[in-house]
Amino acid sequence: MTNTPVFLSAPAVTSALGSGLQAHVDALLNPPAVSPLTVSEQWMKGKAYAFGAVTETLRPFPESLAAVHRSRNNQLLWHALRQIEADIAGAVARFGAGRVAVVMGTSTSGVDENIPLFQHIVSGGGWHDVPFNQQQQILSAPADFVAAVYGLGGLCYGVSTACTSGARALISAARLLKAGLCDAVVCGGVDTLSPLTINGFAALEVLSDGRANPFSVNRNGINIGEAAAAFVMTREADFGSSLPLLGYGASSDAYHMSSPRPDGMGAAQAFQTALKHAGMPSEAIGWINLHGTGTQHNDSMESLAVAQVFGGQTPCTSTKPLTGHTLGAAGAIEAAFLWGMVSRRHNPQGRLPPQIWDGVRDPALPAIAFTDSHSAWPLERRIGASASFAFGGSNAVVVVGEPA
Repeated sequence: MTNTPVFLSAPAVTSALGSGLQAHVDALLNPPAVSPLTVSEQWMKGKAYAFGAVTETLRPFPESLAAVHRSRNNQLLWHALRQIEADIAGAVARFGAGRVAVVMGTSTSGVDENIPLFQHIVSGGGWHDVPFNQQQQILSAPADFVAAVYGLGGLCYGVSTACTSGARALISAARLLKAGLCDAVVCGGVDTLSPLTINGFAALEVLSDGRANPFSVNRNGINIGEAAAAFVMTREADFGSSLPLLGYGASSDAYHMSSPRPDGMGAAQAFQTALKHAGMPSEAIGWINLHGTGTQHNDSMESLAVAQVFGGQTPCTSTKPLTGHTLGAAGAIEAAFLWGMVSRRHNPQGRLPPQIWDGVRDPALPAIAFTDSHSAWPLERRIGASASFAFGGSNAVVVVGEPA
């Protein structure tokens, strides 16, 4: 049975590359000569690693916003949302605030707001001496903030499935619409650089001290980044530049707490489910935005999954060397990149982003087709897939493309 698509407005995007969809499309297609990543010892004492930090000044919160919603994580999301506020207002005007839902993915949320308390406890202080900011750090905090700041009264919740959170938020939003539980959804993902996650990845010994080098024999780990990306999703093309979410798929291989299943079976199942949901063969996909973290385990299993489902001809790219791995935001921001590459308004020449790496293939990996500076959409109808994989064997794929 074929799927009836839902529609995604032009996305709001903020990352280490800057703000705005067009700025990101331009940077992806013409990578800057100077890396946008920041090499810093800020997060790991005595050790310098490369991070995708947002360095621009974030817009201030409204003065009337309650203190419980004030965190850097929410402020990064607030900064990005300015780009789609007209669409949010349009959805409210058409459907009413009570029929506009919010689903946001995150992994860090606002946990850093409680660092002063944790430092106080480590120094021997008491739990009641420093306020504990519970609302800022709960995983629904970004969704709760969006509902509060825009006065939305529909269903509202967070998704936290590690690095698939942003993609799964889009999938959840689509399901809410198809179930008739709302008429529009503000959906996406946000995560900020945090000592909690950075030290966790350092403990796994997967952080890179330079730009990530996905799928190269010389790859040596990931760059952690921060970002926010959001869409307004509706059942119809309610906004002038909407594109359909043609399909999606998810799976859980539950192989290991942090490592993916080595044979890529769970990832392949997510790709296959997304294709089946979209009602199209693998040959219809003209570009794959890979998860492509630059770790040994991810790149091995992901290339196996892509080779199994698509063979060795479909153009593939990892965009993480430009943004870093933005964790709970990754699935949303990379879906936004796919949206931008599909859009004839934002990408009129139909180019595809080049794979940023040293070009030295790992002979142990299947020979999938990486893009270069000459790559372009191979088919007239632009349809692509964006893949996200996470701790615990969580896998998610979304398919965005032009309508038939």
